[in-house]
Amino acid sequence: MSTPAFTLIGFGPEGWGKLLLLAAGLTLVAAMCSFALGSLLRAAGAALKLASSRSLRGIGTFYTTVFRGIPEILVVYLFYFGGSLALTRLMHLAGFPGFFSLPSFIIGVVAIGLVSGAYQTEAYRSACLRLERGQIEAGKACGMSSFVLLWRVIAPQTLRFALPALGNIWQSVLKETALLSIIGLVELLRQSTIASGATRQPLLFYGVAALLYLVMGQVTALGIRTVEKRLARCWGR
Repeated sequence: MSTPAFTLIGFGPEGWGKLLLLAAGLTLVAAMCSFALGSLLRAAGAALKLASSRSLRGIGTFYTTVFRGIPEILVVYLFYFGGSLALTRLMHLAGFPGFFSLPSFIIGVVAIGLVSGAYQTEAYRSACLRLERGQIEAGKACGMSSFVLLWRVIAPQTLRFALPALGNIWQSVLKETALLSIIGLVELLRQSTIASGATRQPLLFYGVAALLYLVMGQVTALGIRTVEKRLARCWGR
């Protein structure tokens, strides 16, 4: 007699509920770390693409072109296998034989963060170009330093203009964490695969995984829309 579905996804001795929730938490943490890394790269990338120097703009363009043009799964593979190969050779030079692999979580965060940063760079650059030049010139005329001008005029308005695009990028990052299952990270998709293989109930567990992805995406999207509305009210006043 087969085990009831509610028992399988519950928190009892035969249930996978706790493991699925832990995997969902790991998925959320990986997405947040990747997005945070992308945010750091966004600031640097946008500064490069808006620089007056042609060589600096070329570096920024190269970064966004490469990481927006290569499929995300291939970026994950390149960093995982390339990084592990480099670490193995380094350890061999130090006298340690065998194969050494890098942690899946770190590799995944770096790979997805680089891709996220490329998209965030373009969103931030486009938002910067929407700023009225008159406000910047007025700030300079009032004696504002470059830092004060950036902090009080440029950054808040750029964030306001870029926030809708950043919200969409966040949703993509959250879904892209599923790619980390291919390098052994036991996130939500990987845990669902393990559970479905052990119970022979793939439709049940993949359905639960889809529901958890949807819930995480909608809850975080609600938070982003709330911030967007508050910023719009502040600037409206």
